Amino acid sequence: MMTRKKPLILVTNDDGISAPGIRTLIAIMKEIGDVIVVAPDKPQSAMGHAITINNTLYFNKINIDDDVQEEYSCSGTPVDCIKLAVHEILKRKPDLCVSGINHGSNSSINVIYSGTMSAALEAGMEGIPAIGFSLLDYAWDADFESSRSFIKKITLETLKNGLPKGVILNVNIPKLTKDKIKGIKVCRQANARWEETFDKRTNPQGRDYYWLTGEFVNEDKGEDTDEAALENGFISIVPVQYDLTAHHAIKYINDWNI
Repeated sequence: MMTRKKPLILVTNDDGISAPGIRTLIAIMKEIGDVIVVAPDKPQSAMGHAITINNTLYFNKINIDDDVQEEYSCSGTPVDCIKLAVHEILKRKPDLCVSGINHGSNSSINVIYSGTMSAALEAGMEGIPAIGFSLLDYAWDADFESSRSFIKKITLETLKNGLPKGVILNVNIPKLTKDKIKGIKVCRQANARWEETFDKRTNPQGRDYYWLTGEFVNEDKGEDTDEAALENGFISIVPVQYDLTAHHAIKYINDWNI
């Protein structure tokens, strides 16, 4: 009888390879398949889809978890990690890429800025089914245990069914105990934004410097959004894509006198 080969799962994040979120995600993925980790050697939050082009890149094989097939820390961004994994480290294309578990929300407009989701999107661009997982808790010692069974279920279903070409899953998990999470909802991205300000200060040398701050404003009252799901105790899944074409606007612009 032939034994079924375990899926090869690439794990990455943007909080750094030692962050509790990715260590939890690695532990979950080890229950499902063979795991290879390629993640930043330091926090890279809010890097978006940045890549390194003006500096050299390095990766080092490390050993944090004896049960992981291979682990590499990378000097670059989350997207750099995927590029190096696919083109330099892995001997074959992985069956799945998972990114996270992010310390903090990547719902709504946050998906644009997220290094966690950009890594997943880069994997999708390489033809790899990919999922980004985020927990709505920015604390370093956040409780990731309540999300384990849900992450495992979503991962297994993705491996079983696959994803449409060019589609990546953005999964956000509310900050609740397992018994308080009501379930999982497939949603659209809420129309929300950051109302930003800069905290201006002056250093001892008299030079002004700035800290970005702001308030999250959800202008979307729809009940089918990720923000609505999370507010009501559900895990949200938003299928996202890297094709940014506004297809509905093509005819409108074609009617211009250009």
